[in-house]
Amino acid sequence: MTLIVREFRVGDAEGVSGVVRAALPYMGANTPEVIAWNAANAPAAQRYRLFVADLDGRVVGCGRTGLFHDSSTPGQAYVNVNVHPAERRRGAGAALLAAGEEYVAGLGATAVYVWALDDDGSVAFGEKRGYRAGSSSAFQRLDLTAGLPARQPLPDGVELRTAADFTADPRPLYEADAESIEDEPNDVATDAPPYESWLANEWSRPELDRALTTAVLVDGVVAALCTAHTDGGTRYFSAGTGTRRGYRGRGLAKLAKNDSLHRARAAGYTEAFTGNDLGNGPMLAVNKWFGYVPCATERRMVRGLGL
Repeated sequence: MTLIVREFRVGDAEGVSGVVRAALPYMGANTPEVIAWNAANAPAAQRYRLFVADLDGRVVGCGRTGLFHDSSTPGQAYVNVNVHPAERRRGAGAALLAAGEEYVAGLGATAVYVWALDDDGSVAFGEKRGYRAGSSSAFQRLDLTAGLPARQPLPDGVELRTAADFTADPRPLYEADAESIEDEPNDVATDAPPYESWLANEWSRPELDRALTTAVLVDGVVAALCTAHTDGGTRYFSAGTGTRRGYRGRGLAKLAKNDSLHRARAAGYTEAFTGNDLGNGPMLAVNKWFGYVPCATERRMVRGLGL
């Protein structure tokens, strides 16, 4: 048995996709196309690297690592490791984590963050290597074949549009998304990206489904947005649902998400997934109202480098 850790090659996309979807079936549309796109199009300031654990010629794990380039706090980095469930306890996870830590340390990082599933070994794995637990997040699943809340009449001055309606000028969607990004609970404070970066790294993503992404307009202003990612098969993923600060408390996020989910079901999607920080009470309540059921939790863990 020969285990090596090396950098990603284009031909690894299928194998890496299989690893991530087996390890985290409820997180994102991690298709081969998306894996390859991320490797080729990550922002330069992120210094993104994708490491692969190769066991006798088979991709059994991956480590996605880089800097939090969108944070005003310098020196923050991440190393997110996934190993195929059938290939664990063979040293792949430890080797990938070590490679990622060495890489970001070379970039000058002073703290590194990882995600660890709340299962029988992942948190303990991190603690053994000096990581301490921080916030928790819940993955949730909704069976779209079981029905959805009925569509409600729209208040005066409110209309629903899709992202496809903004193809010529998506800036109004950016402005709504930017406020949500800045206000989302996170262990690492996140700054809204410049418009050109958002166009390149969010609006141009291959998994973004513009026909299922819903914007709520109030008197012509985009006030709330539900961003949809899909895998081109049966799975729909909420990539973010938020409301601009001046419009909160009016149920607009619920309107956006309900419309997006109804569109997804009509398009043939049978499962919807989302994730929420356990401190985000308002969004947890919205998802409970829709009927989402928790399917896994994970912990954000951190340790200092060079101390």
